[in-house]
Amino acid sequence: MNLRLVSAAFAISLLPVAAHAQAIVDMGRFTCAQYLAMSPSMSRHFSAWISGWAAYEVRRTYVDMIAHQKNMESMKSWCQLRPQASVMDAVKGAIGPQ
Repeated sequence: MNLRLVSAAFAISLLPVAAHAQAIVDMGRFTCAQYLAMSPSMSRHFSAWISGWAAYEVRRTYVDMIAHQKNMESMKSWCQLRPQASVMDAVKGAIGPQ
């Protein structure tokens, strides 16, 4: 009986962990219009994430804050001209190969 009670308590304790599953975002479908509509705070966080992803793609292991700022300004300008384009296209078009 004690073993069942302990097992049940353990199983119940795992339920909140399962409730906090991460969402999946298809970046190929995320548009420039959605990016431009973000709040400034969210845009900064997203820009930092996308910058990290782009750095990983080219195997760059350092952070250049000046280049990051220029790239994000370029990406926003690129997106303003093409609001229906995907953000991934914006990264390629605005930042280009590094």
